[in-house]
Amino acid sequence: MPLALLRRMRTKRPDRGSGLRIPLPVGAGAFSCEIMDPVGQALGGVEVTVTETRGAARTVAKATTDPHGLFLATLEPGRYTVLLTGSGLQPNRLTVDIAPGQSEPPRRVQMEPSQQLELPPPGTWLFDPPHTAIRFIARHVGMANVHGRFTRFRGGIHIAERMEDSRVEVVIDASSINTGNNTRDAHLRSADFLDVDNFPEIHFASNRFTWRSGPKWTIQGPLTMHGVSRSVTLDTTYLGAVNGGYEQELRCAALATAELHREDYTLNWRNMLARGIAVVGPTVKLELDIQAMYRSHNTPTPPE
Repeated sequence: MPLALLRRMRTKRPDRGSGLRIPLPVGAGAFSCEIMDPVGQALGGVEVTVTETRGAARTVAKATTDPHGLFLATLEPGRYTVLLTGSGLQPNRLTVDIAPGQSEPPRRVQMEPSQQLELPPPGTWLFDPPHTAIRFIARHVGMANVHGRFTRFRGGIHIAERMEDSRVEVVIDASSINTGNNTRDAHLRSADFLDVDNFPEIHFASNRFTWRSGPKWTIQGPLTMHGVSRSVTLDTTYLGAVNGGYEQELRCAALATAELHREDYTLNWRNMLARGIAVVGPTVKLELDIQAMYRSHNTPTPPE
């Protein structure tokens, strides 16, 4: 059976020749692999499909690698095809032979990027607010999710000659928070939480662009909210650039996500609980769905 979210059942500093220490069903063997991204880092979330090579080519195991890039399956003796696939990556196909009692060290496989989208040309790109969304998801009293968004913001991207030297800046009007409930939104704007009278803006400015694989990038920088700055990593997928929109202007798009920890920003949840206002849990997922227009002498002004 596949053990996708695998605990490492090895010694603290394993000898790669010792294999994984796992119990095997009678007569079965084990296959394991360690998947690395194109820059040699462990890669979680890669889909692994194990198929018999004989007969009807039946799929016998299917799962994704764990956060350490590991996959493990116990298999009956025989020959199998292992297909590895992931977003922005070239598929990788392996043939493995399994013998009874076999338990070898994980096979290390480094994935290669798929054909990349053409990167946006250097220059300044301005957010197009009607086609950009800044959303968040938070837990409500440990049960349902609260979905919200910020409706007023500005910002842009400076694309450098070398993409890794690029910068992005976002300024959000904290008072524009909207969760679809007026009472809750008023509490979120209050001094107990965002305190928008004293801290009217939420600000992010990147200081590092790092390519991961295919269209995947990480963008790091300080996020300042409620008077506190903390380093945040945006997991970003570049979606390409096209001519279109208001006047067939050049525009690019990206989707970025991050996880924020409420207590990092001294947001006073205990006071709100004391007042009977259970608003959000300890973490908040932030999502930026961005379209930006290339700035030139004839860049159109987005409608209000």
